[in-house]
Amino acid sequence: MVDNAEICEVLDSDDEWIRTRTGIASRRFAAEGESLVDMATAAAEKALAVAGVGVEEIGLVIVASSTHAQHTPHAAPLVADRLGSRAAAFDVSAGCAGFCHALSVASDLVRGGNTGHALVIGAERLSSFLDPTDRSTAMIFADGAGAVVVGPSETAGIGPVAWGSDGSQAHVIRQEPGCRSVDADHPPVVQMEGTAVFRWAPFAMADVARAAVQAAGLTLDDLDAFVPHQANLRITETLARNLKLPEEVRIARDIVDSGNTSAASVPLAIERMVRDGQAEPGDTALLIAFGAGLSYAGQVVALPPVAVG
Repeated sequence: MVDNAEICEVLDSDDEWIRTRTGIASRRFAAEGESLVDMATAAAEKALAVAGVGVEEIGLVIVASSTHAQHTPHAAPLVADRLGSRAAAFDVSAGCAGFCHALSVASDLVRGGNTGHALVIGAERLSSFLDPTDRSTAMIFADGAGAVVVGPSETAGIGPVAWGSDGSQAHVIRQEPGCRSVDADHPPVVQMEGTAVFRWAPFAMADVARAAVQAAGLTLDDLDAFVPHQANLRITETLARNLKLPEEVRIARDIVDSGNTSAASVPLAIERMVRDGQAEPGDTALLIAFGAGLSYAGQVVALPPVAVG
């Protein structure tokens, strides 16, 4: 756990400033020597155990990530190998929206009969891609991994996806050479125009969220939980207000203790809500994610069981 005080040992900021603008109190960074593949594999093993699915039943592994250290080989085959699987495996790079993209792809492939069970993992090691002196990113981003197993069911547990992109704004979240040299040990750092993201996300995503709920044949009154990408607590609260969610709908606020973990944030927020009793397995939840690209995706799902402890 890395609290704001530790971040501010390098960053010109303070705890109150960070909490006020982002809602973040702490976040987690990977241990020294802990790779993205390590993190993704650990999350996958937990997901398989709680789903009661053997690795031999997995026909597809998708890793949603923008921070795997290499373009080639991609992370998913490495994770599959660690698990002892020779399943089809590929990465999805859609920034913070990656998990919701991957979940939709996996759902369609299972529904179409192209695979029996799919393992969907959101994993990021953003601490390796940060300039620790950049006030727009250093206090926000963090490391983490979460995973789910997608399989056949008599009742639909994953609704149709509402997704898209706005490449005209791709410059607002990007990777570029930062304060450090760019080599194998110091990759391009994440840079973000936070004000532009804040002006776009809570307003544009309200329409996407409504489209996802409508595509599922539901209304906002049918929801038990709302799990948005944990980008910024102010964005989450503004988006919830714009949607006019019923008071009884529980809202994920995992960002307070986990920071923005990009493609890992939605599965981690799901796990936190269910583990802490804010929601129950089987509850109807709206997922929505958005980020670099600018890409976005959302769907209504039945919340899965999660590992305890």
